[in-house]
Amino acid sequence: MRYFLGLFLLILTGQSAVYGSGQPPNFIIFIGDDISWNDLGCYGHPTIKSPNIDKLAAEGIRFTNAYLTASSCSPSRCSIISGRYPHNTGAAELHTPLPPDIPTFPDKLKKAGYYTVSSGKWHMGPDAKKGFDKVIEEPFDTGGEQHWLETVQDRPIDKPFFFWFASHDAHRGWQADDFGIPHDPANAVIPPYLADAPATRKDLASYYNEIQRFDHFIGRVVAELRKQGALKNTLILIMADNGRPFPRCKTRAYDSGMRTPFIIHWPAGIAEKGIVSNSLISVIDIAPTLLDLAGLSQGNTFQGISFAGILKNPDLEHRKYVFSEHNWHDYEAHERMVRTKHFLYVVNYRPQFSNQGPADSNTSPSYADLKAVRDRGELSAAQADVFMKPRPHEELFDCIDDPMQLTNIASRPEYGHVLRDFRSIMHLWMTETGDNVPDNLTPSWYDPETGHDLGKPHVRGEMPGAKTHAMKNNSKGPF
Repeated sequence: MRYFLGLFLLILTGQSAVYGSGQPPNFIIFIGDDISWNDLGCYGHPTIKSPNIDKLAAEGIRFTNAYLTASSCSPSRCSIISGRYPHNTGAAELHTPLPPDIPTFPDKLKKAGYYTVSSGKWHMGPDAKKGFDKVIEEPFDTGGEQHWLETVQDRPIDKPFFFWFASHDAHRGWQADDFGIPHDPANAVIPPYLADAPATRKDLASYYNEIQRFDHFIGRVVAELRKQGALKNTLILIMADNGRPFPRCKTRAYDSGMRTPFIIHWPAGIAEKGIVSNSLISVIDIAPTLLDLAGLSQGNTFQGISFAGILKNPDLEHRKYVFSEHNWHDYEAHERMVRTKHFLYVVNYRPQFSNQGPADSNTSPSYADLKAVRDRGELSAAQADVFMKPRPHEELFDCIDDPMQLTNIASRPEYGHVLRDFRSIMHLWMTETGDNVPDNLTPSWYDPETGHDLGKPHVRGEMPGAKTHAMKNNSKGPF
């Protein structure tokens, strides 16, 4: 009823009921939970059913080099919404809220007259909610998509809108095995760092089912936008907050953790269909880009760089480097990553610890299968990396020859000059953005072998960037 009333009022005032033609664009960000970049049909996965996302990719731009700043739920989301690196947000670790004095791009959109709603998973603390007219938090035992459709239907028709639609799919534990047509475990694609065993195959099939549900609800929203005549001038962005919740993925600084699917559909702003862009993108670039497209001032707090030009020229060189970080997520950690199109470099300031992954992954059937292979003494090199302790202080990967980052070439003399260059770039980025390595980082709260709580008091250590006042540092660093 609200929709038709608003439509009638627009007609009376002589305005177009269809957004476009001088109207600012609408924006929707769909954020999948724990979905790796290549776990969609449009990115080449042969099994996963994602027809609605695939169709949007076929009609828009699919990015192949988009990177998160953290492979960890809340730090990643706080970074996206603030356009800042995790150590510059004051919320660098899991379950730490975004502080009240960190600006967000939804707040700027709201103040400019946009109707703003978040629906689904939140996970950013109370203060970031001020950027939204409405926040609908779904309980964890749902997919998180239940109110997306009605949010679109009930919007005020006389305002541009921004919707932050964040699902719980595909976070563990699995809830979508009876949704749609379940995936067959026999058709699961087994990465070389997992075990090819029945329980792992079933685990992956359940993960695929969650992605299928995420895709289904995106399709329902798109159908409603088309029905309303609002699809043409609505920029839709589909992405994830971190990699799949399996060993050597979520929390890792490799592509399996930090690379995200990144699809933009916007008929009014993208002339050609089915374009692929290989430009390097950081998710902190989202905030300045959307404000740029809305014709709004970006201010000086966003460390990202607008990539609006890529929507007209997908081959545009946007960045030379993207940077990511791994801080506490169940276990003590401090890793930093820099990625180019050719190489990936990781420096680890807690190499004495293993990097077995988050607690939810370490209680999974896939992890149990890996432990069984380990206990039989049959681990491959890729599988053994899950348990490695101590770890290398530095890792370097040639991502053209080794796209899964399985072979560390940091010690090879022929790559010495590359290693030195990346050390310099990393040092420059950490220095310019105020990153540091505290002595008393948050300690581990969980046993990495079992994923179970250690039973000790949960005490926070010093946050990276706290001592250097990185929250006040707006440097973009080298890019």
